[in-house]
Amino acid sequence: MQGTRDVDDSGALLEQVNRALENATPLRIQGANSKSFLGRTTAGEILDTRTHRGIVSYDPTELVITVRCGTPLAELAQVLDDAGQMLACEPPAFGDDATVGGMIACGLSGPRRPWSGAVRDFVLGTRVITGSGKHLRFGGEVMKNVAGYDVSRLMAGSLGTLGLITEVSLKVLPKPRQTLSISLQMSNERALQHLAQWGQQPLPISAACHDGECLHLRLEGGEGSVSAARDRLGGEYLDNAWWADLNEQRLDFFDEDQPLWRLSLPNNTPRLSLPGRQLIDWGGAQRWLKSDAQAPFIRQVVAEFGGHVTCFSHGLTDSPFQPLPAALLRYHQRLKQQLDPQGIFNPGRMYAEL
Repeated sequence: MQGTRDVDDSGALLEQVNRALENATPLRIQGANSKSFLGRTTAGEILDTRTHRGIVSYDPTELVITVRCGTPLAELAQVLDDAGQMLACEPPAFGDDATVGGMIACGLSGPRRPWSGAVRDFVLGTRVITGSGKHLRFGGEVMKNVAGYDVSRLMAGSLGTLGLITEVSLKVLPKPRQTLSISLQMSNERALQHLAQWGQQPLPISAACHDGECLHLRLEGGEGSVSAARDRLGGEYLDNAWWADLNEQRLDFFDEDQPLWRLSLPNNTPRLSLPGRQLIDWGGAQRWLKSDAQAPFIRQVVAEFGGHVTCFSHGLTDSPFQPLPAALLRYHQRLKQQLDPQGIFNPGRMYAEL
């Protein structure tokens, strides 16, 4: 299945990478740059992926689609929607022109994440231009991964530091037959208690968020199960579009003029004693924090509950991602050395040591 705007520009991308290797020139990989706020600032020659675009193959009966990295995420979503299917991990776009490559590289997932899985869970295979100047295929049905690594899934969330993704094969799922959203007025504490209980029960919940006043739930599945759950839980009806506004950070909460922090925690963690406003997502496993508190203090509080912190406000701290323990950092450095020995791909984007 191909469209009129499909272009295989992998040859030009490979040429630019090999030229950068010859000249020891760092490359700054980007698509639409819609997620440039994530991670550290990196210098280098821009490598724009948007010329390499299009659906390579798609058979809805197989629930697999293969797409080039520069393809607009909105275009991919429309193709899937026309076939009654979806990317179940609900990756946020943060812009109309966001690309598939950026989706994989950033590895961000939406409200359905705890119930369906993360972006990396839907990656079946990739084609990658490596730091040795080779265009290789990993995963899928073609070749086994090398050196004991699942290279395709390693690309998810690597922010382009391990190689240039040119193509990805993704598992897709049918859209739910019925979707209904409700709001229940209750405190944070009560919401977390209910979510812990409901998690042990066969309720068709696919999203759960507490905004400080109300617990918002999305119910998805067959008409019977959704209707039964609605009768049991009660609450007021909520526009299903609310979840897209949450996912794309269009809610009023995100407009406040304070730094934005993402807290990843065990889902049964109580409300944290941190200055600022909090929004509880992913049934408790993801918390958004708007706060002027310093990074070390926020990380200390979150670490006491076994969580970690990412700064979503660019330039606020030189370490936007949770600092790595020395042993784990060595693993990252070895992986970087193996896949990008000259260190030309997005150097320092994740950590200064990479």
